[in-house]
Amino acid sequence: MSTLLKRSVTEGLGTFWLVLGGCGSAVLAAAFPNVGIGLLGVALAFGLTVLTMAFAIGHISGCHLNPAVSVGLVVGGRFPARELPAYIVAQVIGGIVAAALLYFIASGKPGFELAGGLASNGYGEHSPGGYSMAAGFVTELVMTAMFVLIILGATDRRAPAGLAPIAIGLALTLIHLISIPVTNTSVNPARSTGPALIVGGWAIQQLWMFWLAPILGAIVGGVVYRWLGKEETV
Repeated sequence: MSTLLKRSVTEGLGTFWLVLGGCGSAVLAAAFPNVGIGLLGVALAFGLTVLTMAFAIGHISGCHLNPAVSVGLVVGGRFPARELPAYIVAQVIGGIVAAALLYFIASGKPGFELAGGLASNGYGEHSPGGYSMAAGFVTELVMTAMFVLIILGATDRRAPAGLAPIAIGLALTLIHLISIPVTNTSVNPARSTGPALIVGGWAIQQLWMFWLAPILGAIVGGVVYRWLGKEETV
């Protein structure tokens, strides 16, 4: 088994790819003239980042790429709690580095304005569809709970071998298709933190929700699957 340091660095690299690929598609390509990829393309991009990294690094670090997922896996009995801090720190650093790189690339275009949000997550006036804080909180909690439940189910030793990355990547795509209009979709505190630190102001003020709701959702997902997936003795 790889050392904790190597696995943590791997998590940082994977989260870097998730934020660069997902947020990058939203900032650089979503509304590009004539050939913009739109909401569907951004949702697919986020799913593809997880799908590709799951195949690339899943055997090294488990490919969490998300503090909430790591918490959910601890609650679900799949990940040791003692390694949680190292994973979370690495994931957040990866997200910040990706957001900084994305800002550098995006600002190379004339007329770029950081006021656009750099794909930051938000609620109220900063929700893409103007959804309330309560609607955003519930959405993030439920979407993260389902995401963690799907991850735990797809990686269960009783599930079809080798197909977990596809199920997990498609799940994240579906989650984005549902919730981009509500919060710009977080379900991942590291993904939210990187852009928020670059944007500052309102994005940092609203960041609390994109830590609290996903982590609570992850706990719910972990508890539910631990009960559902428990093998009963006859």
